[in-house]
Amino acid sequence: MFLITAASGEYMVTVPPKTDATNDLVDKDGKKHSAYTLPPGHYIPTDPKRENAPQQPYLWMTKNKSLGVWFCATLLLVITITNIPLRGLWSVIVIVIIVSLIIILSLVDGAWDRILTWLYFLDIRINAAGYLVISTVLLILWLVVLLVFDQQIYMIFSVGQLRVRQEIGDAEIAIDTTGMTIQKQRSDFFRHWILGLGSGDLIVKTHGANPQEFHMNNVLFIGRKVKEIEEMLRSRQVVNAVQP
Repeated sequence: MFLITAASGEYMVTVPPKTDATNDLVDKDGKKHSAYTLPPGHYIPTDPKRENAPQQPYLWMTKNKSLGVWFCATLLLVITITNIPLRGLWSVIVIVIIVSLIIILSLVDGAWDRILTWLYFLDIRINAAGYLVISTVLLILWLVVLLVFDQQIYMIFSVGQLRVRQEIGDAEIAIDTTGMTIQKQRSDFFRHWILGLGSGDLIVKTHGANPQEFHMNNVLFIGRKVKEIEEMLRSRQVVNAVQP
């Protein structure tokens, strides 16, 4: 959105109330021009780089109002999906409701026309710097979480042992893998497939006198990783079986 707005080559200016717009301003050569006339007592700010010169427009802003609408809709959708998990049947129910509403509105005469008319009046505009700052801050926060904080929460599988740290600052726990069960959960259509690109939640259940259950959410390439873990557990069982 930042690149589209900057490439449009259009600018935004702000004007006070009661500003008059006209298309009939005539110059000394008799040519007509369009102009905004500020009310008495209001003046265009002076340019800090040029003495007594009015400040020229400099804020990039596209005239296409759809960019701001799509930007806000996408941002709000991602926030909703990542904060309201819809697992299993609930995920299916939401999809069925959305599809049903689309079909019902298509059957009702003029319903979509009224909705599109209402959306036409929805006007959200963000200048180029707004897109750039919001997106850059969100990207930096995501990278910090991904590359720093998420690295402090882990499950490390090795032959015969699982090492777990569930919270930042917690001590690492070492657990024997005998009787351990591994389960992948990929039941949230929106979080695991649309945003997660096929990720899933990893659930590990230990066996013994003090059984425990560990969850690791949003594991990328979970199918391949679960397969490797299961092969490691099977190889340990084979090794134990041939020991004298």
